[in-house]
Amino acid sequence: MIKEKLIRMRKEKKFSQQDIAEHLNISQTQYLRKEKGEVEIKDDEWERIAKLLDVEVEDIKQFDSDNSISQNFENNTGNYIGSNNVYCNVPEYLLENQQEYINMLKKEIQELKEKIIKLEQR
Repeated sequence: MIKEKLIRMRKEKKFSQQDIAEHLNISQTQYLRKEKGEVEIKDDEWERIAKLLDVEVEDIKQFDSDNSISQNFENNTGNYIGSNNVYCNVPEYLLENQQEYINMLKKEIQELKEKIIKLEQR
């Protein structure tokens, strides 16, 4: 996820990517990848950037929406589903498999309940 708050504040404070990168002792390319969300910005880096920009960490830090899986998955239609989407298209065979498993567990639960009732009646 692109760190829009960080980019906006960096530009407002008239700092270049190179300035921030040098402050973090990394290359400008590595810093660019952090701004783009390709590489995680660690907590200590957030603090160092905030100090350089003379702002609070909360003013620049963005959390990935829901801290979900960032890997993309391909469903049976060939569509890609990423962590920033609100919906998820699950292949039918997976849903069927899960439903069979749920039904099996429900049956097992019912059988166990019946056994408990029988034991209580003794």
